Amino acid sequence: MTPYIGARPICAMLILGMAGAALAQGGYPQRPIRIVVPSSPGGGTDILTRFLTPSLSQRLGQPVVVDNRGGAGSIIGNDVVAKSQPDGYTLLMGISTLAILPALHRKLPYDALRDLAPITQTISAPNILVVHPSLPVKSVKELIAFARSRPGELNFGSAGKGTNPHLSMELFLSMTGLKMVHIPYKGLGPAIPDLLAGHIAVMTATMLTGLPHARTGRLRALGVTGARRISAAPDIPTVAEAGVPGYEATQWYGLLAPAGTPRDIVARLNTELVAVLRTPAIGQKFVADGANPVGNTPEEFAHVLRAETGKWAKVVQAAGIRPE
Repeated sequence: MTPYIGARPICAMLILGMAGAALAQGGYPQRPIRIVVPSSPGGGTDILTRFLTPSLSQRLGQPVVVDNRGGAGSIIGNDVVAKSQPDGYTLLMGISTLAILPALHRKLPYDALRDLAPITQTISAPNILVVHPSLPVKSVKELIAFARSRPGELNFGSAGKGTNPHLSMELFLSMTGLKMVHIPYKGLGPAIPDLLAGHIAVMTATMLTGLPHARTGRLRALGVTGARRISAAPDIPTVAEAGVPGYEATQWYGLLAPAGTPRDIVARLNTELVAVLRTPAIGQKFVADGANPVGNTPEEFAHVLRAETGKWAKVVQAAGIRPE
């Protein structure tokens, strides 16, 4: 009898252990989740991610930590996630550059369309077309007429070659047939002071960097680059309605996972993050900054990523930018 009695607790422990393992596999998440931000701390992507993580952590019941992996124009951080285990514990806060990079580099260490699984877009934000007040133009149509009469004389600044602000301007030039000289900077930080000083004439800046100066009159806003006006500045028309029909260029951010991540995990992350984005306080904060919370489905986000990749490839080709 003794061996039999002694075996019962052992069997019970084995059964409980197997039940616990099954629960751990089915009860995602069971440990902290890491969101890789492919840029340095303090930038827009970092600020956005850190703003969302407390609410996302609360809904998931696990800590959600930010891991900054900046460098190589976001390629390093993108690659870290693309090569991570597809278990839902390493995610990427992707930015619109994700769709631009394939046109700028002959070889990337990953394929975004193949190696990453979209979860949802978080926000979409237009840029703002601004000029130095000394430029004798007060509208998009006047800028087009002025630049057309002086081909190659005006210069425009950007946050760097291949960045969204750069290609937003290249799209504007290709759709209007204008010729301007591109002056690339190492970020908008050094570019904005030169625009304020009149060293460069035109720029499509981010809302956060351009709108405050437009409000004080140090820059003149001609249009926003999105499909709709923004409630933060409803008096500024879109570039499309102000003179370039069909023009649209936005910066977007979105959460992605490594390809092969189980569908139920992708669905759970989508459900919880979309709920966070629809929280009134969070949505109002984004809108006040000129951004639009999105919260679409994985399939819709995948469609956006494919469409943006094709769109910017054409812009890069039209601008004559050679892949590295």
